[in-house]
Amino acid sequence: MSLGINGKILRVNLTQGTHAIDRPDEAWYRMYHGGRGLIAYYLYKELKPGIDPLGPDNKLIFAAGPLTGEPFGGAGRNSVGAKSPLTGAYGDGEAGGFWGSFLKRAGYDAVIVEGQAEKPVYIAIEDGQVAIHDASDIWGKDTAYVDEYLKAKHGRGAKVCQCGIAGENLVRYATVVNDINRMVGRTGMGAVMGSKKLKAIVVKGKQMPKMSNPQRVKELAAWMGKNHAELTKGFHKMGTSGIVQPLNRISGLPTRNFRDPFFEYAEQISGEAMHSQFNVKDDTCNACPIRCKRVVESEEHQVDGRFGGAEYEHLSAIGSNLGISDLAALMKATERCNAYGVDVISLGVTIACAMEAYEKGIITKEDTDGIELTWGNAEALLTLIEKICRREGIGDLLAEGSMRFAEKIGGGAEEFALNIKGLELPMHEPRLKQGMGVGYAISPTGADHCHNLHDTGTAKNVDFFKPLGAFKPVPADDIGPEKIRMLVYFTNWRHYMNSAVVCQFLPWTIDHLVELTNGVTGWDTNVWELMKVGERAATLTRLFNLREGFTAEDDRLPKRFFKPFKEGYIKGKAPSEEDFRQAIRYYYQMMGWDEQGVPTDGKLAELGILWARDSAAREVTSIEQS
Repeated sequence: MSLGINGKILRVNLTQGTHAIDRPDEAWYRMYHGGRGLIAYYLYKELKPGIDPLGPDNKLIFAAGPLTGEPFGGAGRNSVGAKSPLTGAYGDGEAGGFWGSFLKRAGYDAVIVEGQAEKPVYIAIEDGQVAIHDASDIWGKDTAYVDEYLKAKHGRGAKVCQCGIAGENLVRYATVVNDINRMVGRTGMGAVMGSKKLKAIVVKGKQMPKMSNPQRVKELAAWMGKNHAELTKGFHKMGTSGIVQPLNRISGLPTRNFRDPFFEYAEQISGEAMHSQFNVKDDTCNACPIRCKRVVESEEHQVDGRFGGAEYEHLSAIGSNLGISDLAALMKATERCNAYGVDVISLGVTIACAMEAYEKGIITKEDTDGIELTWGNAEALLTLIEKICRREGIGDLLAEGSMRFAEKIGGGAEEFALNIKGLELPMHEPRLKQGMGVGYAISPTGADHCHNLHDTGTAKNVDFFKPLGAFKPVPADDIGPEKIRMLVYFTNWRHYMNSAVVCQFLPWTIDHLVELTNGVTGWDTNVWELMKVGERAATLTRLFNLREGFTAEDDRLPKRFFKPFKEGYIKGKAPSEEDFRQAIRYYYQMMGWDEQGVPTDGKLAELGILWARDSAAREVTSIEQS
């Protein structure tokens, strides 16, 4: 077996209380890697079409990658995937921290959780040994309590991932939580975990696989340690919170459900304001020099620093997008979201949908438990977080996500439910970043910015793309063939990174990641092979969604984003529906998909996955089971 890999994938069946091991060969790992590639392979191979995402037939997969846990920045992540209870499509997400690294040290590259326990349990994996324990004492407890309880029980070196109270209550956008405050945020993986009565997985061990060329890996890690501050332009100091004001100036800060071109109180909720008014510390993930995580604490406002702190998505999704400028309330709201384990993006956009429906008179105080859902109402936000995560009153309906909420209340509220395939839009404006809007539409998980193109960057600098053969900047509001070529290349590379699994915040170049992969595994790989890992993963997720009934009609953008702002930096700019559909067609063609977005047999053969034509395929033929 290659270096950098354990060569073992753990299966735990909670219905039967048993476990087994899959042992893929080296060729399999080179094709699928880990993370998204591994998850897409297993879900497509083994899930029956049409299963209930919250039923026992769903499989929840926790996957590291070949680079996870290695001693360089960005290698502290892992993926979690399943059929999404929010979208009914392929679902996954990534989180940083330390849990993924310690899964590798515990002796496994991934954990596939099958079935459903009768009562709350947690899994402990310690130096290759696996046990299922009763979790009744920690069911209903917040993320900090559970983390501290299990670390005390299993001793020094134990790391914990868990579903929070939101996951227990099957909130469709509940998160899986690493190390108290790192969230697998999108697509509702925490709800799948809760549906299986699986409260947590504890990992502990010292079995980290050896590297092929540790000296070269050490040299690259030292280079990043020396140069990251200059390359990330202050990311260490502010994290993502530092982009609030710059985005507001160019109409890129979502405001009042993406309706307004700027937020007049952006300065009050900025990263600068957060750092000046609160005790803010920095935190980091395994072996990472950037330390971009914020930890916010305040005795005055009773904000508990154990739960981390606000990132850009918090300040926008539950701040400007709800018209809220009360920074203290946003710090408390962030703490509560992390304590309960709920996706702040989906929560914020769903509440924004409800606020706009309230404004239009589609719902009233009689429908909202007496809460005034007005823009800027911070007290309403804090109340709704509690209600949503516990599924009480109006919170029970909001816990279903914006798509189901709007369908239930009717009255035209669907116009305000800003989601794609059921997943709420993240806090990046597709009238500003128009290629990203196309990326939202074709994403296998629904609207997602993390495996997507940020056009404001490619409008100025294309150094990243030069190894792929793209040399010319393209304006942010262009969605012609050159931009779509960039989108195809970039998203496929991101799919590879989510298979590796590597953080996108580290300024590693493509060539760096090739060198790191070779330094860890000894594969003598190249850009071409790694790009194909990403494209293979993207194609399998596409096939999964097609089998679940999704079509080209679902590759869309909410109509709001075809209407330009009447003022602001991008006044008068928005993609036309005709140009947008043409961009989608370009994407299909460049990916080797037909006019309906179905991968052709030739493309499947070129990727080495012609077996995927047979949607009834269930056997994992290349894997020995023990």
